[in-house]
Amino acid sequence: MPYSIAADVIVAIHFAFVVFVPFGALLALKWHWIPWLHLPAAAWGLFIELTGRDCPLTGFENALRSSAGESGYAGGFIERYLAAIIYPAGLTREDQVVLLIAVIATNTLTYGWLHVRRFRSRRPAA
Repeated sequence: MPYSIAADVIVAIHFAFVVFVPFGALLALKWHWIPWLHLPAAAWGLFIELTGRDCPLTGFENALRSSAGESGYAGGFIERYLAAIIYPAGLTREDQVVLLIAVIATNTLTYGWLHVRRFRSRRPAA
């Protein structure tokens, strides 16, 4: 039972990470320390997406499920839990690239705006 609960906790953490990667920059609008977490997470998410590798959390979850006497699954976390939401039927590779560019652009613009805002707040008043 503890292994099964631990595997469920890993699923929750994994899901939170998958949501944090594309939208974490928006949290930086409120909390100035978020980029220290988000930028490495976004780099990791981009690496996993571009290389087609499975996140190590997937293997960890499968190992915990196996220890609990449950069956693991083939493929990655996204394919198992989120594919139908993230990759709906009819979504082409070109559509995926457009969405990836939109996420990168949104994050880049958000961080750019934060940089400008910080730069302006540090300038002495005229």
